[in-house]
Amino acid sequence: MGGSVERALGVHRVLEPRGALPQAALRLDADPAIGPDEVRIAVERLNLDAASFRQLSESCGGDGAAVRAAVLEIVTTRGKMQNPVTGSGGMLIGVVDAVGPESPLGLAVGQRVATLVSLTLTPLRITDGLADWDGRSEQVPAEGTAILFARSIAAVLPDDLPDPVSLALLDVCGAPAATARVVERTGARSLVVLGAAGKSGCLSLAAAREAGAVDLTGLVRDEREAAALRAAGLADRVVIADATDPLAVAAAVGTPADVTVVCVDVPAAEHGAVLATAQGGTVVFFSMATSFPAAALGAEGMAADVTMLVGNGYTPGHAALALDLYRRTPGVRALVDPRVEA
Repeated sequence: MGGSVERALGVHRVLEPRGALPQAALRLDADPAIGPDEVRIAVERLNLDAASFRQLSESCGGDGAAVRAAVLEIVTTRGKMQNPVTGSGGMLIGVVDAVGPESPLGLAVGQRVATLVSLTLTPLRITDGLADWDGRSEQVPAEGTAILFARSIAAVLPDDLPDPVSLALLDVCGAPAATARVVERTGARSLVVLGAAGKSGCLSLAAAREAGAVDLTGLVRDEREAAALRAAGLADRVVIADATDPLAVAAAVGTPADVTVVCVDVPAAEHGAVLATAQGGTVVFFSMATSFPAAALGAEGMAADVTMLVGNGYTPGHAALALDLYRRTPGVRALVDPRVEA
C-alpha cells in the first residue's frame, strides 16, 4: 500500500496497533495540527449511535454523570469515540476550522458541516469536559476538534433545518438510501421494518414506499410506538412484538416479506428478522447491535435461503435523500421531531 493511500485512509494517525486502519485501531492520534490533506473541525455536537448510547446508559444505571464520565474516558483513552462494548460510535457536527492545501474534500474554512463517517475512525479531542451535556440523550453538546482524512465524507449543513434535526437525520442516512436501493434492485413488493418508529426505521419505510414497495409492515415494541406509527401513516400495517423474540416476530408479521430491514438498537433481533423474510428474500441489518455470526448461523440452522446485507452507512446521495424525505414526508417529521432535542 503506497504512502498516499495510507494517508488518505488515516493510517498515519493510528497509534496502536501500528498499520491498522483507524476504525480497527485501539488508539488514534487526535493532535489538532493537520497534515496537508487533512481537515480540522471545531466540534459543536456529537451524536452517539443508538446502540452505543443505550449500552452506556444501561451499564451506568441511567446515571447521566456516569455516562458523561464514561464517554470522556473513551475519547481520552482512544483518541476517538468508539464504545468498547458495542464497537460503534456515531457522528458529529461542527465548523471547518482549517483545511490542508491538498485536501480533496472541497470544504472551506467557516462552513458548518456534519461528518458522514463514523466517530469510530475520527480522531477526536474534547476540550470542555462535556460540561453542557447531562448524559441523558444521544446528542452531546461538545467543544473540541476532530480530524477528517482525504477519504472522509462530510456534508454542509442545510440552512432550513435545525442543527439537531440535521444531525439526527444524517446519523442514520445510510438506512433509507440502502433500503431504496434494495427495493429497486430486487423489485420487492413487501417489506418489514423492525424498529419502525425510530429515526432510521421511519425513514426506511418512506424510502421503500417511494422506491416501489406497496405492502409495508412496521414492527414496534409497544402500543405507544404503534399509535405513533399508525398516526404517521408510513406503514400499511403496524404490529407489536419484541424484536428479540423470534417466534413472536414471526407470529406478528405473518406472511414473510420480500425484504426485512432491521433498525432496532438492541442485540438478538437477527433470528426474528430471518423468520420475517421470505425464501429468496433479503435482510438488511442496520443495527450496530447486530451479531453477524448469530445472523449467519441462525439462517443456516433454519434452512433460510435469504441474502443478508450489512447496512453500509455510505450510499451515494444518502445525505440528500434523508434530508429530502424529512422535508416532504409529514409522517417522518412526526416521528423524528419528538426524538430530537431542540
